[in-house]
Amino acid sequence: MTKQATPTPSRAGAEEASSTGVVEKEAVETADRAQLQREHEEKKAEQKGRIEELDAETLLKLLNQMILIRRFEEKCAESYSLGKIGGFCHLYIGQEAVAVGALAAVRPDDYVLTSYRDHGHALVRGTSPDEIMAELYGKASGCSAGKGGSMHLFDADKNFLGGHAIVGGQIPLATGVAFATKYKETDQVTLCFFGEAAVNQGAFHESLNMAQLWKLPCIYICENNQYGMGTSLERAMSLQDVSQKACAYELASEFVDGMDVLAVREAVARAAERARKQYLPTLLEVRTYRFMGHSMSDPGNYRTRAEIEKYQERDPIKLFTASLKEKGILDDNRLAEIENEVREMIEHSVRFADESPEPDPKELYTHVYANQ
Repeated sequence: MTKQATPTPSRAGAEEASSTGVVEKEAVETADRAQLQREHEEKKAEQKGRIEELDAETLLKLLNQMILIRRFEEKCAESYSLGKIGGFCHLYIGQEAVAVGALAAVRPDDYVLTSYRDHGHALVRGTSPDEIMAELYGKASGCSAGKGGSMHLFDADKNFLGGHAIVGGQIPLATGVAFATKYKETDQVTLCFFGEAAVNQGAFHESLNMAQLWKLPCIYICENNQYGMGTSLERAMSLQDVSQKACAYELASEFVDGMDVLAVREAVARAAERARKQYLPTLLEVRTYRFMGHSMSDPGNYRTRAEIEKYQERDPIKLFTASLKEKGILDDNRLAEIENEVREMIEHSVRFADESPEPDPKELYTHVYANQ
C-alpha cells in the first residue's frame, strides 16, 4: 500500500485559521505599530497638501459620501445576517475612496460601469439608498425592479450601467459605450471599474488594444484590492504591477493610492481631460484593500490579522477625517452631524425596503428580450 503523502501547508497558513476568520500565526506576519503610525503620518501630510486646493464644501461632501458607503455596507452586512438579503453580497468596506474620488472627477452625463461590488458606485452616482436597499431585498421598488439583487444595480437615468457579475464582463461593454459616445461626437467619458483578477481575462487585453487603436474616451480603473476571492495577487499574476500592462498597448497609465480619496480624484481628473480633449483611453491601477471577505460567505481564512490591521491603519475615512480636522475644516460636532444624517438616511432605506412589495410573478416574463 502506498504511503499517503503529507499535505503541503498553504502559503498563507490557512490551516491555522481561528474562528475570527484570519490567520493567527505570528510567524507569518507581525504588525510593526510604530512603522504603521509613521506611514499614516506621511500619507496624511501628502493629503493635507491636496486639501488646500479645494473648498470646504467639496471636501465635506467627499467625506459624507465615504461615510454613507461605509454605514450602508455595515447595514447590508446586518441585513444579510438576518436573512433579508439573499444571494451573494459583496461589500465595499475599505475601498470607499476609489468610487468617491473617481466619480467626483467626472460629470453627471458621463457613463459608469462596474463589477458585482457595486453598492458604493451606485450610491455616489446618485441612486437613492432606498432604491438600492430595496433592490438588495429583491423588492419591486428596487433600482432594477428586484430582479438584479446585490450584483446587478442599474440606473439608466444616472448613466450608471451596472453592476456585472461576470468577472471582466463589463470591460468590453464599457469600451463599446466609449465607442458610441465618440461616434456621436460628444465629449462624454466612460469609467470602467473592475478588480485586479479581471486583468487576467482576455477581454481586458482585447479592450485595451481596441481602445488605443480606435482612440476611445474610456478610463479603465483597476480597483486592486490584492485578492481575487481568496487568491492573493502574488499567486495569480506574473506581472503584479497592473499599470505596467498598459505598455503593451502604448496606453497612458498611472499607479494611484486608493486609500487617499484626493489622490484618486486628481488621477481620474487627469484621465478625464485626456479623454475629452484627445479621445484617448487611460488605465489606472488604484491600489486599495477590502477589510471584509470577498463576499458575505467568505470567512477570509487566507489573511493574517497583522495584514488587516496594517491596512486598517490606512483606512481612507480615518485618514481623511484626521486630515480635515488638522486643517480646521472639520470638528467633532460637524462629524457627529454627518454621522446622524447618514444614519437616518440608511434607517429610512431599511424601512422602505421592508415595506416595499414583492415583484409581481408576471415580472418573470418581462425584460427577457430587448423589445419588452
